[in-house]
Amino acid sequence: MPTTKNLPRSIDAWLKQLDEVRLPIASHHHEAVRRVLLDSRKSLRDIAERMQDSPAVALAVLREANRNTGSLGEPAESLEMALNRLGLKRAETLLGQIPVLDEAQIPLPLRQLQLISLHASQQANGLFAGRLARLWQEIHWGSLLFLAPLWPLAASQPQLFEAWEHRVLGRGEPACKVERELLGVSLTALCLALARHWRLPEWIIQGYRLLVEDRRLLVKALHIARDNEHTLHQQQVLDDDSNLRRWLTQPGNSILLANGLAISSHHNWSCQHHLRWQRLAGLYLQTELPDLQQLIHQQAALSARQHAQPDLWHPAEALLWPWDACRLKDLQAAPAAPKPNTQLDLWKQHCAKLLAQPSPFANVLQLTDSACQALQAGGMQRVLVLLADRTHSRLMAQQVAGLPEAAAQLRLDPAQSQVLRRLLAEPGQLRLSPANLAQVSALLPGSLKALFSGEHLILRSIASNGRVVMLLVADQGGGDIGATPLQIFGKTVQCIERALATFARRGA
Repeated sequence: MPTTKNLPRSIDAWLKQLDEVRLPIASHHHEAVRRVLLDSRKSLRDIAERMQDSPAVALAVLREANRNTGSLGEPAESLEMALNRLGLKRAETLLGQIPVLDEAQIPLPLRQLQLISLHASQQANGLFAGRLARLWQEIHWGSLLFLAPLWPLAASQPQLFEAWEHRVLGRGEPACKVERELLGVSLTALCLALARHWRLPEWIIQGYRLLVEDRRLLVKALHIARDNEHTLHQQQVLDDDSNLRRWLTQPGNSILLANGLAISSHHNWSCQHHLRWQRLAGLYLQTELPDLQQLIHQQAALSARQHAQPDLWHPAEALLWPWDACRLKDLQAAPAAPKPNTQLDLWKQHCAKLLAQPSPFANVLQLTDSACQALQAGGMQRVLVLLADRTHSRLMAQQVAGLPEAAAQLRLDPAQSQVLRRLLAEPGQLRLSPANLAQVSALLPGSLKALFSGEHLILRSIASNGRVVMLLVADQGGGDIGATPLQIFGKTVQCIERALATFARRGA
């Protein structure tokens, strides 16, 4: 189980942290949305439809449109309405402020959650939008964005989604217990707080309010829906409870039902949890369960054709399996295995932050801190990041890891070292090993050699705008540095170079 030692433990603290998360989008989605925004032939509806393939863009536009409506203004219920309020120029500016990453660099749990949201939107469109045609936009965008409060959590703390999935879906632990351990708060309560804070469409808030504040109403409806073979008796029970009957006819329930179906099928088509959502949807639509199940499977297949990705799980895949098969079944009988390559996943997260556009760093100190953490996560045990002044007359320690505290005060004069002068003249790398140690070590400052005892060391200088600005010194405790750590070190340096270039352009 991932450590939760340094995570927030209250609704307010989580709210503050998650509100600041900027969700990344894939570079190809960014380019597609940019093109359609610049195409004067496209209507607002055309633009909104193109944006739906990137849920993070849709959320950013809706949040921005609702941010300044004030207490007297009604929040936009659809993306078309939000675009009309913002204007295309503001939407284009907003698009430019969203971090852009290669798809593989976006945290997998975030992409998986957004795929579930796309599946939920397809279920809502197929099951409910035709019957409630006048409200199709509210149904479409409400179902797509219902899980949006979870996206920043999956982006910033991806290990929590995986732990929740394995423990709750795989091993059957109570969700409330797992969420209290991992987050300190109820997940649905956190989602309700974020939905209210972001002024998301009212139907989304109503859905979370039902899950948090009025669960008894939902339980009563589920109890009636269980008797799906006696529709006349169901209607008689509803006639005797006017409050429940009124609630059951509300169109806003469609987005909760669609997401309930999408999330539960993500686990298992034949589990009791999914069957409960199917029965409730059947009661809502006044449809026989076999007919409803056929419609749900059809919509899942349509969703998979449009949005399935090789490295993500789509429930439609399981429709080809034996009916009782479960993707997480092996986790139900055995303790969760320790997550492999957690250090590598951490390295990928740090690199993704370095590659984010626009630059997420407010100053050089933040950038070098992220660079130092990336080098550590990539396998380097001792790291020293030095910055060069404009005249290359001094190198000053900016970040240290795995070294004595005195290393943070290190100052080097490149004039006293031929190696340092050469590395500052142009970007380059010097790798010390027993083969060249005697020759090169004599050309290094004594204060630097005192920090890095051993026979193996890497020195790498990095340039920005054609001038060397940074020197990295790193090793693996003085021992031999293998081929894989060297390769990861090289990729990390590339990420740092791109981060410096992006940071330098931040004011342009």
